[in-house]
Amino acid sequence: MHPIFVLTIRQLSGRMRLSIMAVLALLPVLFTALVVRGETAPFVQEFEAIVLSAMLAGAIAPLIAVAIASGAFGTEVDDRTLANLTLTPLPRWKIVMGKLLASVVVAGPFAVGSAFLTSFLAFNRDMTAVLAVTVASFVGLLLYCVVFVWLGLVTKQAIGVGLLYIVLWEGFFSGFVSGIRVGSIRGYAIAWMHGLDPRRFVDDAHVGLIPTIVVSAAVMAVFFWMSTRRLRRMDVP
Repeated sequence: MHPIFVLTIRQLSGRMRLSIMAVLALLPVLFTALVVRGETAPFVQEFEAIVLSAMLAGAIAPLIAVAIASGAFGTEVDDRTLANLTLTPLPRWKIVMGKLLASVVVAGPFAVGSAFLTSFLAFNRDMTAVLAVTVASFVGLLLYCVVFVWLGLVTKQAIGVGLLYIVLWEGFFSGFVSGIRVGSIRGYAIAWMHGLDPRRFVDDAHVGLIPTIVVSAAVMAVFFWMSTRRLRRMDVP
């Protein structure tokens, strides 16, 4: 599994891709820096809705994940080198695990670093709130990555389909229809944040921490299994 992990990191670490990820990660940090320097600072609820939910959980994290994770297998499919992986004596789940871990390692510093710096500036070094936002961002990224790794195996248009999913489901419907939160990664990422720091973030509309942990683990397990099953059954050119 280690050679696949290292090879995938090299495949996903192109200079242009990393530069774009860095720009995306800096956007909420710069926005927050401008906001906190203004004369009228927003309430926590306003900041959560605009920056933490809409920008970080609903846009930055999924965009970083789709750009990185969809290429974990997508690069192999495009280059017709997937057959080389499937011919190795490794079990299929270990191949998927190597690809997923590499995606998280490449994407993680951008999404998690952005969340940490944004919340550090916004909450005046309140480390409980900062850690809640950072952990929630990491969990959200992990969920997005496992979904987009699977998507990269299902279609050659993974980035296009992923962007459509981000804009419509995680952006529009999840943002304006409260009932859809229970079916969106964005909703569960924010629920993690609320559950980890109920003192700072108080909103009864979100799912509790225990159900959030259970659902997050279930999503991880289901999409990991689906990726393994897809890799085992797909026709490899």
